[in-house]
Amino acid sequence: MTPLRWLATSLLVAGLLVAGKVPSTWADTTLPETVIDTFANVTDRARRLAASSYEAPAGHRSEALRDIDYDVYRSIRFRPEAARWRDEGLFSVQLFHPGFLFERPVRLHLIEDGERHPVPFRSSWFRYDGAAASLAEADLSGAGYAGFRLHYPLNREDYHDEFLVFQGASYFRLVGRDQGYGLSARGLAIDTATAGGEEFPAFREFWLFKPEPTATRLDLVALLDSPSLAGAYHFRVHPGEHVEVEVEARLFARREVQKLGIAPLTSMFMHGDVSPSNADDFRPQVHDSEGLLVQTHAGEWIWRPLSNPRELRITRQRDENPAGFGLAQRDRDFDHYLDMESRYERRPSHWIAPLHDWGPGSVELVEIPSDTETNDNIVAYWVPEEPLAANESRTYRYRLSTFDARRPEQTLASAVRTRQGWGAVPGQSDPPPRSLRQFMVDFRGGELSSLDASHPVEARLEVSSGEARQVRVQRLPDGETWRASFRLQPEGATPADMRLALTLRDRLMSETWNYVWNPDELR
Repeated sequence: MTPLRWLATSLLVAGLLVAGKVPSTWADTTLPETVIDTFANVTDRARRLAASSYEAPAGHRSEALRDIDYDVYRSIRFRPEAARWRDEGLFSVQLFHPGFLFERPVRLHLIEDGERHPVPFRSSWFRYDGAAASLAEADLSGAGYAGFRLHYPLNREDYHDEFLVFQGASYFRLVGRDQGYGLSARGLAIDTATAGGEEFPAFREFWLFKPEPTATRLDLVALLDSPSLAGAYHFRVHPGEHVEVEVEARLFARREVQKLGIAPLTSMFMHGDVSPSNADDFRPQVHDSEGLLVQTHAGEWIWRPLSNPRELRITRQRDENPAGFGLAQRDRDFDHYLDMESRYERRPSHWIAPLHDWGPGSVELVEIPSDTETNDNIVAYWVPEEPLAANESRTYRYRLSTFDARRPEQTLASAVRTRQGWGAVPGQSDPPPRSLRQFMVDFRGGELSSLDASHPVEARLEVSSGEARQVRVQRLPDGETWRASFRLQPEGATPADMRLALTLRDRLMSETWNYVWNPDELR
């Protein structure tokens, strides 16, 4: 593991951890009894699992599945006509074949009319095309499933779109209307970016509750297990323009967990506006998410542009009971990506909003060096101040929702672009060292975009080290965007943690732009 080079911490408030001191069920009294009972039973099972030694689940039993590669796996297709609950309501379920990276199948149960129905593996529900043709005659009995996906008439009434996928460890992905898959959510993160290596908890079993034909929400329960803990999860899913998933996680520790990552989000950032140099790529930007957005308990909005660093970077935003955090893809303009295959301008943004007091802790952002966009190199999650002790139990509740460029409750101007480069003047006879950096941060939205150029908008800028010079604010020619620019002279190799916001007569006009410049990133 690459040693940590920098840790930026903004101390806000300290207090007592109260996670776990929450009601045992949702406040929503319409929760069906079958869901309540199943969740209680899975909770008891997780508690018992955590009280015993961890046993790694067995892989699939079929030799035919052990050595298949990506080309073979992508040639296996689920038959849409075999979808569970097809033509019986608004929701339907399709299944993922085991094999390739998905060696350990999950158990699936459908709860229909109060009765539990296990879902056995059936090869007849799949097509084995091209490179996978030989599997059609193989003995795949007992192979199990790698996961499942939910379908709903999200974009058109006459077609059920795939909008939520559970596949691999505790990963799941969701998209809202007119969005394409990008970043992923996870059930839990354990010891991410630590010297001892990350542990990946996995959902082992799922219970899906069949909704009424006209119901617009669906419940599912999952059992999570890992060497360090076991857990019971309840997901209440509300598809629509923006998909919302209410999550309740009940965790039971086998052993101490030093770094517990709650509501983790995983994404990819290769290069973008703030990248130190142009990539050897025809596309101006390549990323699933471009920034971390945080709303503190005090109501401050903080925007942290992402980077693809040379070395592993970890930054933390201290808070107590944050209002929310998420990874956002703000730039929705195709011309800024020029990628007809990946369509990065359609990638969803995700927002995590706690539904009870999470106590003190940190929103932690991990940025990992990467040379390919096929790797997820961005992780963000909440880390409670107190480690999870052995034999301790905690409950966390939160709402995960999709959005596009902005959160609807954010009324201040947003940082829409960050650029940086050498702070020299073109043609200068005695140019400064390349360590002198010029930053330009453009803000748009809220009352700021209605101001005249004559209004005395100012920049409130703080830097943790080095010296900021020539701070300037001006309205851009579009009449809506305001640019704050400044030059930063770092203090040797010391990283500079910068915070910038625009004000009008001491009244806040924008969110807080926050970025850490590491001088060793100069390329």
